[in-house]
Amino acid sequence: MNILYHLATLRPKMPQAEAISQEIAALRGCFGGDVVYVNPNQQFPLYIPRLLFGFHKLKELRSREANLHIHHFYNPDPFPFPYLRTLRRPVIYSVTCGVGDRRPNVAFFSSLAAVAVSDERSLKWFKSWGMENTVLVRPGIDTSRFTCSPLPLRSGIRLMVGSAPWTKGQFRAKGVEALLLAARQAPHLRLVFLWRGVLADEMERRVRRMNLAEQITVLNELVDVNEVLAGVHASITLATAPGIVKSYPHSLLESLAAGKPVLVSRAIPMADYVEQTSCGKVVDRVTPTDILTAVEALAREYENLQKVAQRVGQRDFSQQKMIISYRRVYEHVLGSTGRS
Repeated sequence: MNILYHLATLRPKMPQAEAISQEIAALRGCFGGDVVYVNPNQQFPLYIPRLLFGFHKLKELRSREANLHIHHFYNPDPFPFPYLRTLRRPVIYSVTCGVGDRRPNVAFFSSLAAVAVSDERSLKWFKSWGMENTVLVRPGIDTSRFTCSPLPLRSGIRLMVGSAPWTKGQFRAKGVEALLLAARQAPHLRLVFLWRGVLADEMERRVRRMNLAEQITVLNELVDVNEVLAGVHASITLATAPGIVKSYPHSLLESLAAGKPVLVSRAIPMADYVEQTSCGKVVDRVTPTDILTAVEALAREYENLQKVAQRVGQRDFSQQKMIISYRRVYEHVLGSTGRS
C-alpha cells in the first residue's frame, strides 16, 4: 500500500529525538510511503493561520493521489484542517495528544475514513460525540533499545525530563518553571532535561538566574536515551492541560522500557495507566508543592515501583503492537473503499 504521512507541525530540528517523527519512521519502515509537512510558516514571512495549512501543497498532493491509497494525517489536537476535505483518497487523522471536553467539529471528523487516538479518555470523548469512526491505537517504541540498569536510591533523586518546550509559553504549560522552582526548594533533587534545539539559550538563562547549575543538566543534542536513563531513578513529564503533550509521552515509555518508574501530570491521559499499573506516581497539579509531594511518594515506594516499571515497560508498549494496530486500520479503510 502507498501511504502519504502529513504533519501539521513545523519540521523538527532533531527528528530522531521527536516522538511523532519516530512513530512515522517506524510505520514507513513497514509500509513505505512519504512524508509531507503542510505547515507553511517556515517558508513564508507572514504568519499563516491553520485554516490555510496545506493549500500551498495542494497541486503536489493532487498529483500524488494517482498512485496513493491513504493519507495519514498527524496533529496534536482535533483541528478541522479544510484542505483535508479537498483530498480524493481516504484520510486517517491521528490525534496525538489527549482531548478534553471541548467538542470538535463532529461533522468534519465523522466524514474522515478514521480518527485514531492513543488513549481511552480521548476514545470515550469521541464516542460520546457520536464519532463511531474513532479507533484506539496505543503508541509503541523500539523497546529493544532499552536495558534495565537499576540505580540505588540514596540521599538524592535524579529525574529525566522529556517533552521540551517549543515556545516560551510552554515553559509554564509543560511544567519547566515549576520543576525549576521545585529544584530550588529541594537541593536533593537533580533534573536532566532532554532538549531539542529550540529555546536552549532561554533554558540556560533560567538555570543560571536561579543558581541551579549544580542540580540541572540540559542535554541539547542527540543522545542515547538508554544511557541517560541508566543515570536516573525515574522520569517526569508535566502538562497543565491534556492537549499540550502526547497522551503517552515517548520519554515516559522509554523510561518504563528501561525499568525506571515515571511521574506524570493528572492532565495527561497516561496518568490513568500509571495509577492502574502502579508503575509510578501522578502529579495532581503543576506546582512545586505537588511535584515534591509526588517525588517523595515515589522515593518511599521506589523499590516496588521500579519492579512494576521493569515488568510493564517491555510488555505494553512495543513498536510492533502499534504497527499491527495501524495495519488493521489501514486494511479496514482500504476494504471499505474497495482499494488495495
